[in-house]
Amino acid sequence: MNNIYRIYDMGYKEVISLEDGARLGYVSDVEIDIGTGRVQSLVIPGRLRLFGLLGREEDYIVPWNAIETVGEDLILVSTARSTLRRGRTAREKRLAEEP
Repeated sequence: MNNIYRIYDMGYKEVISLEDGARLGYVSDVEIDIGTGRVQSLVIPGRLRLFGLLGREEDYIVPWNAIETVGEDLILVSTARSTLRRGRTAREKRLAEEP
């Protein structure tokens, strides 16, 4: 099995929870540690509220160590509440703090 993945290819993979089989969505972004060059987490956009008229729920932030398997079409993650969090990405937090 190939252990090299492109970030671009991650966007075409659906993320599935191992615990309950829930479909979390598709990867929209990744957070990378610039110092080490390693992927820290995957970002999955939150679900639309009322067809997008009321915005979105917060994004899922999946730490890299919560990923169990990366297949051709999907990514299986352990969604234990201690590993999966919802919230804004580091980039969104920085943009919110700028004047």
